[in-house]
Amino acid sequence: MPTIARIGPYRIYFVSHDVGEPPHVHVDRDDQSAKFWLQPVSLARNLGFAAKELRTIERIVREHQQEFSRAWHEYFGN
Repeated sequence: MPTIARIGPYRIYFVSHDVGEPPHVHVDRDDQSAKFWLQPVSLARNLGFAAKELRTIERIVREHQQEFSRAWHEYFGN
């Protein structure tokens, strides 16, 4: 699970077996986790984050969308 960024308390990463899915990132903090699609940025799954914190995380993903998309394509090669 390659980490592509650490922003504030969040670890942003890919899961290597997600190769068949559209570009996305996983975001963890403590025992909470969320998955965001990158094209367009939208929440795919949430495990434990409150709505207010999800909005903060979505803003972070939007601000870094190009960087995360580029990292996805470099890692998965598509």
